[in-house]
Amino acid sequence: MTTSFDRELVRGSAGLFKEMRQEFSALGIPPGRGWDPLRQRMGEVLADQPQGIDAVIKKLVITQEIFDRLPPSPAANRVAAFNTLYLTITRRVDGALRTGVNEPDFLELLDVEFAKRYFDALSLWNNDDEATPDVWEVLFKRSGDVAMSKLTAAMLGVNAHINHDLALALIGTWNEVGAPTDDTIHPDYLLVNQIFYEEIPPLRRLFSDAWQLELDELAGSLDDWSQRLLVRVTRAHAWDQARHLWDLREDPEDFEAARRAMDRAGSLIAEWAIFGDRLVTTAGWGVDGTLKVVRKFL
Repeated sequence: MTTSFDRELVRGSAGLFKEMRQEFSALGIPPGRGWDPLRQRMGEVLADQPQGIDAVIKKLVITQEIFDRLPPSPAANRVAAFNTLYLTITRRVDGALRTGVNEPDFLELLDVEFAKRYFDALSLWNNDDEATPDVWEVLFKRSGDVAMSKLTAAMLGVNAHINHDLALALIGTWNEVGAPTDDTIHPDYLLVNQIFYEEIPPLRRLFSDAWQLELDELAGSLDDWSQRLLVRVTRAHAWDQARHLWDLREDPEDFEAARRAMDRAGSLIAEWAIFGDRLVTTAGWGVDGTLKVVRKFL
C-alpha cells in the first residue's frame, strides 16, 4: 500500500495544533519535571523495559504504589487514576491470553509494546526531558491538580495512550511479527474493545465525584453507550494511523513529523477535555446542590 504524504501539510498542522493548545492553556511546566519526592524510586522501576505481560503488570502495580504516595495527598495524585484504569485493563488482557485468542503472541507483544510507550513517557518526565510527548505532558503537569476530577484525569491518560501510543505500539509489534494484516490479528485487536466496554463503566463510577454520579444516574445507559462508541472509533483510528505510519517507517524524518502531528493533535484534545471539565464541574456543583435541596422536599 502506498501512502501519499504531504510533508508541509503535516508540519503545518503540528504547528497549528500547538498554537491552538496554547490558546486553551498557558499552564507552564512545573519547575523540574519528575516524580518527586519519589523520583529515585520511580527511576529504579523504569530502568528496564518489561519483556512480557506479567512484567508489565508488576511494573504497573509498583508505579501505582508510587503514585498513591505522591503529592498532593495519599491516593489523590491524578496520574494514579489513569494507572489504576490501565492496570485493570491489562489484567483483563492477561486473562484473555489465557482463555484463548487467535494469536496470543501478537496480543501479548502488542500489550508489551503499548506499555513501553507509557513507561517511556513516565521516565522522560522523571528525567526532566523535554522529549516527553505533549499529550502526556498535559496530564503529568497536572498530577497534583485536585480541581481536575479523577474521571477527567483518567480520560486524559486514555486519550494519550490510545491517540498517541497505540499506533506506535502497533508499529513496534509489526516490526517483530511482520506487515499488518486484517485476517487473524485484527479480531484479537478488537477483543480489547470488549474489555474496555465491560471495565470502563465501573471504573468511571469509581472516579466520579458525587455530582458526576448524580448525572450518571440521570443519563442511564447513555454514558455507557457513548463511551463504547468512543472506544470503538478511537481504537479504529489508531489502527488506521498505524497503517499510514507503517509506510513511513523507512524515512525517520517524515515518520517523526507524522508522530509529532499526532502527538499535538492528541494534546489539543486533552486541553479541550480539561476546559470542558472546568465548565461541567462548576455546573455540576450547582446541580448536586440543587438535587439535594429538592430531595429534602420529596
